[in-house]
Amino acid sequence: MILNETYTLANGVDIPKLGLGTWFIDDSSAADAVRSAVELGYRLIDTAQAYGNERGVGEGIRTCGLPREKIFAASKVAAELKTYDSAARSIDETLKKMGLDYLDQMIIHSPQPWNEFRVEKRYFEENKEVWRALEDAQAAGKIRVIGVSNFLRDDLENLLSDCQVKPAVNQILLHISNTDTALLDFCKEQSILAEAYSPIAHGEALKNPAIAKMAEKYGVSAAQLCIRYVIQLGTVALPKTADPSHMKSNADVDFTISGEDMQALTGMEHIRDYGDFNGFPVFSGKPLA
Repeated sequence: MILNETYTLANGVDIPKLGLGTWFIDDSSAADAVRSAVELGYRLIDTAQAYGNERGVGEGIRTCGLPREKIFAASKVAAELKTYDSAARSIDETLKKMGLDYLDQMIIHSPQPWNEFRVEKRYFEENKEVWRALEDAQAAGKIRVIGVSNFLRDDLENLLSDCQVKPAVNQILLHISNTDTALLDFCKEQSILAEAYSPIAHGEALKNPAIAKMAEKYGVSAAQLCIRYVIQLGTVALPKTADPSHMKSNADVDFTISGEDMQALTGMEHIRDYGDFNGFPVFSGKPLA
């Protein structure tokens, strides 16, 4: 069962292969969503300062009925925070909001502030400062795993050139038709585990006839095919939903996509329109790689 499977990170910490993404889940609904997910067997819960639901996610983790150490709680430093002090302060604020003594994972949400995403200014030196704050928080026992999100190869190389602790993870937009194999290969070379957010392409994959046809071949839903795809790439899958029935279905992915079909899915024509999500900076039409 996929919910019982884990990857082992470079520092020896185990992370579930499938987790619950909580983007766009209201803070008032987040605790119920987390409790439902945990009841179904989910152990990785992913939030972010930018999501505005850390309080609710933390409540769900604290009241789910499991010991704290059984849950892998993850959050992200807001993309706009690019100084040591602001990042360090935000980590403490996240712990306070969530009511937790430590986080299992904390990552830099983006190499650039969202309103400057993928523009000329790269924030290389600023990201080193934020990274130093994460390293210090890890050394202080506040975080078990530190990493990044939406980082390209040169963003990673910038940190790798001057860090005490290498990033353990890089959380990226990854789904059928949007697979940066070069970035995935570089992450593997550096023992950085990739995490796939929005593996169902914000629902747009469900409207794709080619994906539907392939899913039918395996007797699964399009969403299940999408989730299995990123897991077979060796990444963590983080589909987001507040619906327990979807959580259950998303976890029913104990099948294997053939190598030939994996290649076909990787090379599928890119989904370029994310519908309502096109307005968000990370989905503004600028490619992630």
